[in-house]
Amino acid sequence: MSGPDVSVVICVYTEDRWEDILAAVASVRTQSYPALETLLVVDHHPALLDRLAKEYKEVGEVRVVANAGPRGLSAGRNTGIAASRGEVVAFLDDDAVAERDWLRHFAGAYADPKVMAVGGRTVPIWASGRRPAWFPEEFDWVVGCTYRGIPSGLVRVRNVLGGNASFRRSAFDAAGGFATGIGRDGDKRPLGCEETELCIRLSRARPDAVLLIDDRAVIHHRVPEAREHFGYFRTRAYAEGLSKALVARSVGADKGLESERRYATRVLPSGVVRGLRDAALARPGGAGRAGAIVAGVLTAAGGYVVGTVRARRGGATFSVAPIEGESDG
Repeated sequence: MSGPDVSVVICVYTEDRWEDILAAVASVRTQSYPALETLLVVDHHPALLDRLAKEYKEVGEVRVVANAGPRGLSAGRNTGIAASRGEVVAFLDDDAVAERDWLRHFAGAYADPKVMAVGGRTVPIWASGRRPAWFPEEFDWVVGCTYRGIPSGLVRVRNVLGGNASFRRSAFDAAGGFATGIGRDGDKRPLGCEETELCIRLSRARPDAVLLIDDRAVIHHRVPEAREHFGYFRTRAYAEGLSKALVARSVGADKGLESERRYATRVLPSGVVRGLRDAALARPGGAGRAGAIVAGVLTAAGGYVVGTVRARRGGATFSVAPIEGESDG
């Protein structure tokens, strides 16, 4: 199969995920469609940088670079983009492993020159061995995974999800890189939505751009035990509300909340009904799932209100810089 050269960027920040990082890199190195290179971008952690540099010293297709920007995922991704050489840049979470045909499905979609981004399907690996009975599939985005409500197959979308995504390099030429600043208190709350804001900005810069999700491009994402609890669920839902408020301020509520309106009015009510039906049939977790959906919506709405007030008071939220070209590593 011929197609574009693909660089894979994996952003890393802690030695606590050492084995996960090695597994992520190994999954890239065994792809049926070989990556041009894998870049490990280390986020302001000299010990981890040195350790990874030694680990992959003899592996030519793996490059270890330091985050050249401020601390955080967006700047790390931007560093990876600048240092990469591929026509397409793919992103993989540091605690995930890709199935063997992950890059093959990404590369195939770029045969259409209008395709600017392709995402895939992210499947949770629960630390406890199974999904908590109360945890609704509609909220799998809480743990960074594909959630119920995203259409199946190869479909056009508003935005891809950052932990399992790829972009044509020219997308960054048109729209700039990932915005920094959205997660300014991200050390306290799990903020995000950088990829949503980027994709909306890209569609504005290139109105003919096609953004896709191909659910055959699968990765498996580890969910630690701490994230299987309702406390994390609630914190993450609130942070999502804060983040959506910042995105809406940056790109406008029409685009910033377009997909969320459909999700809130169609997907979530169906999930509540399904949970109540399961409860009536005495199936485990039905009432808990229905309750979690309601709690998640209310918590996210609260975060959105607070985030909107903060954004209005704080003025400009995002900082978007152009990708300036290949780093010297």
